Amino acid sequence: MTLGLLRAFTRAGRRPAAAKIGPDYIDPAFHEAASGRPSVNLDGWAMTPDRLARMIDSRGDAGLLLIEGVMGLFDGAPAPGAGGDGSAAALAALFGLPVLLVVDGSAQARSAAALIHGFRSFDTRIDLAGVVFNRCGGAGHIRSLTAAAVEAGVPAFGFVPRQADIALPSRHLGLVQARETGGLDALLDRLGDLVAAHLDLDGIAALARRAATGPRLTASPATPAVPPLGQRIAVARDHAFAFAYPHILEDWHDAGAQILPFSPLAGEAPDRDADAVWLPGGYPELHAPVLAAMGARPDGWVAGLRAAAQRGAVIFGECGGYMALGRGLTDADGRDWPMAGLLALDTSFARRRLHLGYRRARLAGDGPLGQAGQGYRGHEFHYASITAEDGPPLWRAVTDALGEPAAAAGLCHGRVAGSFLHLIARG
Repeated sequence: MTLGLLRAFTRAGRRPAAAKIGPDYIDPAFHEAASGRPSVNLDGWAMTPDRLARMIDSRGDAGLLLIEGVMGLFDGAPAPGAGGDGSAAALAALFGLPVLLVVDGSAQARSAAALIHGFRSFDTRIDLAGVVFNRCGGAGHIRSLTAAAVEAGVPAFGFVPRQADIALPSRHLGLVQARETGGLDALLDRLGDLVAAHLDLDGIAALARRAATGPRLTASPATPAVPPLGQRIAVARDHAFAFAYPHILEDWHDAGAQILPFSPLAGEAPDRDADAVWLPGGYPELHAPVLAAMGARPDGWVAGLRAAAQRGAVIFGECGGYMALGRGLTDADGRDWPMAGLLALDTSFARRRLHLGYRRARLAGDGPLGQAGQGYRGHEFHYASITAEDGPPLWRAVTDALGEPAAAAGLCHGRVAGSFLHLIARG
């Protein structure tokens, strides 16, 4: 629904931009493909209200800002009092944003009135400004859903019919990435056509209002969410290393750092003058044979990382990047592939176990991310298992969103460090 609205509004000349609530790398890339404008993540659990306000204001040149929720309206948050609320409802209440509820109408009629009423009354801070129904049947079904919306006292802005042949492919970490999805532009056009034909676009656009940042929530400059690792930062960017939050790269750029992309999959090494190298998360487990082959080249990414380590550059890996810094990676078929060997780490995708959730952690020692004890918020989402991990930890006191201990300490060897955490912000 979000992609269809973005493409329809774009073609109507409304210059929409998008944002995604919660920890998600994949959806914002689809937003950008649909609208032609970069999308950002807004995370109420990990980010301060000031940072959220600045990120919303940074999209102020857009004609319309569409913010996609995470799961349901009230989902994505820890228990009350646990230190933050990452739900769409909390963000909407904080900034006075109108909510457009998307309801699956496929297996209900008048019951939709009770569902909508529940969403409307559950939290009175929320302005439930409208509803759209998805997966609708024929005229009789639409009449029933129309009556349900009237009974619930919430205006309906349209009814999208069932469309079984429109789907996006998925894999173990969610949707296949936008850059890997064949025929994506044509699919987005179909979604735009479908939404434009069945929804009241003018009525939906008229719901928008300026975010209520107020005197307490300023857009004043602030320190970067994650401090720049150096002044010339080589960043791995390809299908194997695609999970980098835009706000972190924007912060580094605004702080005066130069971002130098390189592709390990294409046989590229980090810039020889880089004083830092960042390997973000991604899918090294799906590209292990190519990474191993390119890493074996004398001018490849492994040689480049080792040269960077020898000259004292900071080298940091997150999740998939952490796996790549290790000695070896076992793929889903049980085959072993050599990686960079800069950390005493072995990981396996053949022994899968889901690791998912928000994390809080404190630095175990001084380093480029700050002094010992500096706190960070982030998240963990992977299926890899650690088969060997030896050396000083990067993190201590790692907990989940509810304060329960979590085993994601990572490793730190000199100026080379990493862990399975995707960092979002200090705190």
